[in-house]
Amino acid sequence: MKILIVDDNASTREMVRLILQRTGHEVAGEADNGESALKAFKELRPDLVLLDIIMPGKSGLEVLGEIRAIDPAAKVIMLTAVDQDEVNAQLASKGAAGIIYKPFSYDDFEKAFKKI
Repeated sequence: MKILIVDDNASTREMVRLILQRTGHEVAGEADNGESALKAFKELRPDLVLLDIIMPGKSGLEVLGEIRAIDPAAKVIMLTAVDQDEVNAQLASKGAAGIIYKPFSYDDFEKAFKKI
């Protein structure tokens, strides 16, 4: 599975990349903000996007909506340290395929991938 990683924190992107590579997934690309995420999504057309919610500029919620407008079938799993019912409801209503909470483990990714 080709995956686009979007997170403004370089250490988080590196950790996610290592987890994905060790579990047999291909990292199609990385982005550190909403604008570069949208550009990468359009160019790479990944099978899955792992998208942070809190980023400078466009939030992950905004980017999620724009990705779904480009491709309503796009699979997006949100990465967040925020576990609030209101946020979770917003993510579901905008079409997020799942949520992985920080700090995360290998198992968190495998569980989320199995759901999609």
